[in-house]
Amino acid sequence: MTRVGPRDTPEAGLSAADHVMGRLDARFTLVEYGDYACPACIQAEPLVRQLVDTEGHRLRFVFRHYPLMELHPQAELAAEAAEAAAAQGKFWPMHHLLFAQKQHLDAEALAGYAEAAGLDMLRYRGEMNDRIYTQRVQEHRRAGDRSGVHATPTFFLNDTLVDVSLGLEKLTEALRAAF
Repeated sequence: MTRVGPRDTPEAGLSAADHVMGRLDARFTLVEYGDYACPACIQAEPLVRQLVDTEGHRLRFVFRHYPLMELHPQAELAAEAAEAAAAQGKFWPMHHLLFAQKQHLDAEALAGYAEAAGLDMLRYRGEMNDRIYTQRVQEHRRAGDRSGVHATPTFFLNDTLVDVSLGLEKLTEALRAAF
């Protein structure tokens, strides 16, 4: 694990606009920079859900967008769809639907997920057509860049980088050691 500098820490920038699961006053914060089209992120999502379900009393989870458009051209649009859902109070249902898919992230598929999440479709379509969440997604990406993120998923546990490049068990080990 690598400690991040104080000005570049993922946790330092937590705000009311962040997408948080778990207790806000939890002792531990797990930040993920992820991409909805990333196979490794799709693989990590059930583990993260399990960790939040079992450790939510002492762990808060923050998800930030880090779409790797060079590898996954539809990832940014998927992140914008998640933000459109967040604007309607349904980020987490949409987040889970996006990770449950198997690489279907075109506009039509995203609209289907939005409908399944119970979004106001007229509002959703208008916001997506106007691309009003592009800036927020790009802000997440820039914050990840400042924190040294280069790949997805990238996890930070209380501002400490957890290297999962050799397997997700490293995340579980880091949490076990912290608890």
